[in-house]
Amino acid sequence: MKKVLFAFVLLLSFPSNAQLGSISGLITSESNEALPGATVVLVGTVRGVESNLKGNYVLKGLKPGSYTVKVSFVGYTPSTKEVTILGAEQREVNFNLSDVTELQGVSVSAQAGVKGNTFLPQVNEYTITAGKKNEVIVLDNLQANLAMNNSRQIFSRTPGISVWESDGSGIQLGVASRGLSPNRSWEFNVRMDGYDITPDPMGYPEAYYTPPMEVVDRIEIIRGASSLQYGPQFGGLMNFVLRKPDLSTKLVIESQNTTGNNGLFSSFNYVGGTSGRLSYTTYYQKRRGNGWRQNAYFNTDHSHAEVSYAISNKLKVGGQLTYMQTESQQAGGLTDVAFAQNAQQSLRARNWFSNPWFIYALTVDYIIDTESKLSVKYFGTTAERNSIGFTRAITEIDPLGSRQVDRDLYQTNGLELRYLLNYNLGTWKNTVASGLRYFHGDMKRKQVGVGSAGNDMNFTVQGLYARDLNFQNINYAAFAETILRPTDPLLITLGARLEQIETHMAGQSGLSATGVPIAAVPSRRGRSFVLLGAGAEYKLSPNTKLYSNIAQAYRPVLSSDLLPPATTDIIDPNLSDAKGFNFDLGYRGEISNYLTFDIDYFYLDYANRVGTISQTNNEGKIYQYRTNLGHSVSKGAEAYIEFSPTTAWFKHQRLGNISIFASVAAIRARYLDFKTTSVVNGKIVEGNLAGKQVENAPDKINRYGITYSKKGLSVSWQISDISQAFADASNTLTPNAAATTGLIPGYQVQDISGSYKFKKYAQLKFGVNNLTDARYFTRRSGGYPGPGILPADGRTWYVGLNVKLVN
Repeated sequence: MKKVLFAFVLLLSFPSNAQLGSISGLITSESNEALPGATVVLVGTVRGVESNLKGNYVLKGLKPGSYTVKVSFVGYTPSTKEVTILGAEQREVNFNLSDVTELQGVSVSAQAGVKGNTFLPQVNEYTITAGKKNEVIVLDNLQANLAMNNSRQIFSRTPGISVWESDGSGIQLGVASRGLSPNRSWEFNVRMDGYDITPDPMGYPEAYYTPPMEVVDRIEIIRGASSLQYGPQFGGLMNFVLRKPDLSTKLVIESQNTTGNNGLFSSFNYVGGTSGRLSYTTYYQKRRGNGWRQNAYFNTDHSHAEVSYAISNKLKVGGQLTYMQTESQQAGGLTDVAFAQNAQQSLRARNWFSNPWFIYALTVDYIIDTESKLSVKYFGTTAERNSIGFTRAITEIDPLGSRQVDRDLYQTNGLELRYLLNYNLGTWKNTVASGLRYFHGDMKRKQVGVGSAGNDMNFTVQGLYARDLNFQNINYAAFAETILRPTDPLLITLGARLEQIETHMAGQSGLSATGVPIAAVPSRRGRSFVLLGAGAEYKLSPNTKLYSNIAQAYRPVLSSDLLPPATTDIIDPNLSDAKGFNFDLGYRGEISNYLTFDIDYFYLDYANRVGTISQTNNEGKIYQYRTNLGHSVSKGAEAYIEFSPTTAWFKHQRLGNISIFASVAAIRARYLDFKTTSVVNGKIVEGNLAGKQVENAPDKINRYGITYSKKGLSVSWQISDISQAFADASNTLTPNAAATTGLIPGYQVQDISGSYKFKKYAQLKFGVNNLTDARYFTRRSGGYPGPGILPADGRTWYVGLNVKLVN
């Protein structure tokens, strides 16, 4: 793998065309101050750069001809100039930007003012986001423990996001919104740079891979309405956008090294830059530690390489390779009594988990003309999910015999074509985004293998796996959405998505008492349907707007839904996908650079939920039957407000800048109808969960914080205030002996994080997570990596040094 990455980086040797012309210059403000990081593009081409720290820019390798140069910078009016190049002429064109204006796209807050989330523009690259509830988490704006992917801090300003804090290693991310399950973020369509990174969004959408947050530039979140352009998930889109090659310099070298208690060590090293038509970036991260709990060791390696090359002014090609290797010891669950005695203890010393992950992508961007462009992405994943351990109820003592081995092997390939067009309809200036998608996912599931009796991470098995199944999902989709602009303040969106899904399952479902394989009943099903959506946006002022959207959503029958837990159980042959819709009505905007806000009401309808009930066959025997059982609704209000009193009330900020935020959500997630059965004295007793709170869905998710900044120093304090939830749909209050059901109590946890830039190239980062050393948990696990209570980490600290050299 290292050889492949090395060869990939060798592509940096592309020569530049020195005999061609160039355009260079200086970008300044009205007060003649240099503007570093300004965006410079050649209109109607793929060519673009950023100004460097001195405000200078250069566009090289230009053929003779006429060009339109456009310069933009957050908070300033964009400026455009026509430039003609004759022969190998080196033209100097300077720009002086003026007048604070509405933000046009993803913004980065200035040193003063608010430091939090921003919003997506109406059109984000090849996607229409107008009228949709969306957030952009800019990682540079956060004071957070990025070395450990601390999701509580990363999503602190994103209202309504619930977080499972059961993986202190930072390897996996478990988040959800609006009463949905945070289980490995499977209700989101999880992507990186616009392409899928989960095993199979249509069959096994669990997110086992999370990129290191030190290399993530921003996280784009579009709530459920993203189903039209990105997929059907009820949760919507979560897209990790990696740091792109620095467009202002040939070479950037950065190293971030972090240490902390419990043996934490993280080293993130980055190299990137732009030379003429070629841009490149590569990074390597090593992270290891012993974990806050006993038996919680982790050791991870992440590596990534990316290149892009502008073949012409209209055509750019690129490629990415990403590899992750993990070694993670699982501390297992605890009973309620054990948690109260000592939350750091572990009753499992021989449980291990590993998920090597290899992702690749090839991209092509073509600018057809000033009003239309085309994107093609080919992507794929070769990955594994491996576990070994003693996985029975936590009340059972590990007999130190053979451990159970489970392995999943994933191979996926996909292709997405996207087309964006600006067009006129009479006097209306409109935009349409459309596309085609093909995806093929193959999963080989090998379970209940007899592993070694040792203590190490060893996935070899003795004999056959009890289960050896193959799942395949093939997905075709076509989608289109348009923005209609009848007047300047009003726009309307209309969209549709056509889906076709084919699911196949075959293989071995078990072993007989004599060790003979038992063939699974092959399953093959296909379905196709259309999703519709509509939205609107109305501008009340240059920087504030009302928005609303309604879009259909669905959750496909997953691979796990097609697999009975026992050979006697039965799957409904007519088992259908869960369907429903998302609705949003909100008001968001910005007032100067001292106030940002987004307040909305949402309604999420989730029908045809899959579950299991008991039934009696013709022989009078009771069996479990998996089918569509019911219906739930989540509704409520979310609000994010960030305010800088020093920026609003004081012209000069000699004492520094203060920014205060509140991210609050009141959520009511309830079952309207959900059939249940239980067996009492050999008889089936029917029930219904109507009125019960949806499991793992707290009614209150509130987070507050304050940030103080002055010159190179920035310090943030944050508190998370989360209400109670239930581990099961029956809303069981009293925990069972194995601690898999019962109440999940509400909790409050505080964090302090900061940074100090003491040189142009050096920055110190520090923090204390869970300042008051609160004891709490967010999850009761019914299986691996439990079972039982999975405690969140207590108080931990970290300190890191970042060094960045620019040439």
